[in-house]
Amino acid sequence: QVRIVESGGGLVQPGGSLRLSCAASGSTVSAYGMGWYRQAPGKQRELVAWITTTGITTNYIDAVKGRFTISRDNNKNMVYLQMNSLKPEDTAVYYCNQYPLHPNYWGQGTQVTVTS
Repeated sequence: QVRIVESGGGLVQPGGSLRLSCAASGSTVSAYGMGWYRQAPGKQRELVAWITTTGITTNYIDAVKGRFTISRDNNKNMVYLQMNSLKPEDTAVYYCNQYPLHPNYWGQGTQVTVTS
């Protein structure tokens, strides 16, 4: 059983930055691709960024490309999402999960609110 805990969210003004952290325990996280997902109010959860097991390859949805950076530290079983130039439309609850996602491994998420 994998336990995932996200942290680092908060309230930030447009143009600001946040760094999200994902602590994964209970399994060898380094064996899996990992992703960050988000769910905005009234919308379905969507994949935002994902990273391969080694961290060499990363991919992003167009809406965050050039602003967000996903990374991982396999020694610490941690995954990160550096978010720069934040926009109000980035407001959502952000989740970490395997990529492709595992339906049983959702954490509680961390709220990101971008507003002036």
